[in-house]
Amino acid sequence: MRWTTSLVVLTGLGATVAALALPFQPPSASLLVLDKGDQSLAIVDAASLNVVGRVPTGPDPHEVAASPDGTRAYVSNYTAGNGADHTITVIDLQQRKAIAPIDLGALDRPHGVEFSGDDLYFTAEGSKVVGRYDPSAARIDWVMGTGQDRTHMIIVAPGANELFTTNVSSGTVSILERSSGAPFGRGRGGRGGAGDWHVTTVPVGRGAEGFDLSPDGKTLWVANAQDATVSIIDVATKKVTATVPVSFRAANRLKFTPDGRLALISDLAGHELIVMDVASRRETKRIDVKGGAAGLLVEPDGARAFLSVGSQNAVAVIDLRSLEVTTWIPTGRNPDGLAWAVRR
Repeated sequence: MRWTTSLVVLTGLGATVAALALPFQPPSASLLVLDKGDQSLAIVDAASLNVVGRVPTGPDPHEVAASPDGTRAYVSNYTAGNGADHTITVIDLQQRKAIAPIDLGALDRPHGVEFSGDDLYFTAEGSKVVGRYDPSAARIDWVMGTGQDRTHMIIVAPGANELFTTNVSSGTVSILERSSGAPFGRGRGGRGGAGDWHVTTVPVGRGAEGFDLSPDGKTLWVANAQDATVSIIDVATKKVTATVPVSFRAANRLKFTPDGRLALISDLAGHELIVMDVASRRETKRIDVKGGAAGLLVEPDGARAFLSVGSQNAVAVIDLRSLEVTTWIPTGRNPDGLAWAVRR
């Protein structure tokens, strides 16, 4: 009996030691939060809403995207300094450490980042371009100019044959559309972006920045920070069909809910999240978030929204059924960019 008891104890101790030796296992779903003031990425367990890891980034991290398998995060380093304005930080989420960054060469001031399939698309604001990075080959294989000032945010339509950017200083949206040739891919010899591309410039409003493509892919809603309006673009005709006045001071991000019923707008100089009914194009509610908000993300199932509130050094969690703040996640100083990572 004593031998059996001792065996159980030793087995338990062995299991404990083995568990301590195991590498960090990230949650199956994580909220990624960039803290600009701390120059770090906070990894938040989507279920418990606890910060379970933190990794240094680069100077002035602004936007973040997660790889499709949820194992890596890609962070745009926006501010000049020691070459950081030409790099995208790559973070191994399983090991919780930065690995070799992406050197963008002459492409200046990366900002927007978004995955489509296995490829990372990005904007380089200072160079007025969008580009594509192939992680498997570790190289940039396609670059396209917009000719617009401060090419800032990016959205990639399904299939990656159509891309959209907001150009803040020009007050425009660029629609990059593949017009001919083989399907967008690397082509023969591994060359990217084979075929012709056409760029349409759509004037919207001053300070065009936050925007989103409706879930049905038919319209783009663009928040014009300096005009206090939202421009609605018909994607098929590439024309503005309506300009809706909305009372905000400095709209920073705009996101649709997955059902396409609501549009959420963050206000960097206000203290509320603005909720609009998409069908009527009218404001329906304002949610007090205690300060100016930057990053805005809607959970894939549409249950919650997450909002980075710099003055609170925290992310507000909003129930999209009740349209109320349910809790706060203290993440670090001046949180901004947000992304969703699902480990597969």
